[in-house]
Amino acid sequence: MTRKWWKNRRGLSRRGFLGSAAGTAALGTFWANDTIEAYQNNVKTAGKPSDLKITDLRFAHVIGAPMRAPIIRIDTNQGISGYGEVRDGASVTYALMLKSRLLGRNPCNVDKIFREIKQFGFHARQAGGVCGVEMALWDLAGKAYNVPAYQLLGGKFRDKIRLYCDTTESHDPKVYGERLRKRRDEGFTFLKMDLGVDLVENIPGCVSAPLGTNQRSATLVPHMFTGMEITEKGIGLMCDYVGQIREMVGWDIPLAADHFGHLGVNSCIRLGKGLTKYNMAWLEDMVPWTQTELLKQITNAVDIPILTGEDIYLKEPFIELCRNHAVDLIQPDLATSGGLLETKKIGDVAMELGHGMAMHFAGTPISFMANIHCAAATENFIALENHSVDVPWWKNLVTGNEQPIYDKGWAVVPDKPGLGVEPNPDEVKKHLAPGTGYFEPTENWNNERSWDRLYS
Repeated sequence: MTRKWWKNRRGLSRRGFLGSAAGTAALGTFWANDTIEAYQNNVKTAGKPSDLKITDLRFAHVIGAPMRAPIIRIDTNQGISGYGEVRDGASVTYALMLKSRLLGRNPCNVDKIFREIKQFGFHARQAGGVCGVEMALWDLAGKAYNVPAYQLLGGKFRDKIRLYCDTTESHDPKVYGERLRKRRDEGFTFLKMDLGVDLVENIPGCVSAPLGTNQRSATLVPHMFTGMEITEKGIGLMCDYVGQIREMVGWDIPLAADHFGHLGVNSCIRLGKGLTKYNMAWLEDMVPWTQTELLKQITNAVDIPILTGEDIYLKEPFIELCRNHAVDLIQPDLATSGGLLETKKIGDVAMELGHGMAMHFAGTPISFMANIHCAAATENFIALENHSVDVPWWKNLVTGNEQPIYDKGWAVVPDKPGLGVEPNPDEVKKHLAPGTGYFEPTENWNNERSWDRLYS
């Protein structure tokens, strides 16, 4: 076989063949005179990833999406930027305090950087900075290597992502049922409703509690310590409410229920048993996720899947819950749980222990797309939340997508590098928090220093 014959047969020169992804892999051992460096130089990238350095971190604080959500931008010496998002309702300071620890680093070393900065996150919103940075690093790494983020996580299990959405509550079951049925008509194949004890707490004989205590006053008190319990009358009315809605939306579609309010464990069990006949997809956060044994007590007593997880940071607490089978399903929020890679790890260990994974989300399309890539790369994924279906300008916050961000209850997994979208300046600037600008300089955070070592 001569080189000329090979060129004519394949329509490619040696240089051209090595420039293709297939050729690089297939002929890596054929050309003995090619060094490893030359081999790597034929991989199509946006620059030279090994020379990539972080030069800046800035933010644009969006409000009304429907939550407050700071978008962060990490810039580099090669002119490419990566975008992430601090979790809804969190302070952008959680991200800015990490800036000095990122400057000069290679953003492609995502896992190494995450392991160094994860000490600055915590459960719920306090994880927002670490997770926002992690999202932006995957966006940068994908752009540097010219591949979508899901590919860097090991590839995808699915090409489109099933969504469920938040729906504005009404205490009138006919009104709420119609709203939920409209979601189904719009193409959503999975539904979730609000079902709090506030539905009946003002009806005499439905709730007992220390006088002067209600759900609003008990918001910051862990469920077990409020002294609030629901009566049989209250349970009956809540079940009748769900029954009317179930008849309107149909019995063939999953119907999950959000937070119930701060009730005691026994009330959770009695309410869960009452709801059994309505075949709920899950009952969410019945008591705080920290109470492994109490969650297990509820899970063992109720024949409806029990779910928790939106406020948990890092994989270890999820492992404890799953290993003890304290819940049936988990629901991490990627902007709290640790970002894309940590959430994939959470899903993988949950699958090993027999649990499925839904995903909680309430933010802008930047974080949404991070969730899409993670959901694509995680085998036991079930459905992803979207809190912004009723925000008319939400989809316009980003550009670069070749198809709608989502359509008829599904989101297509993009094949563009990184997360696959960029902020749309024209739209983002319309929704900035008062007193903030669009990715303005943050030099005052360049030299924040401390001795961060966790051991001596």
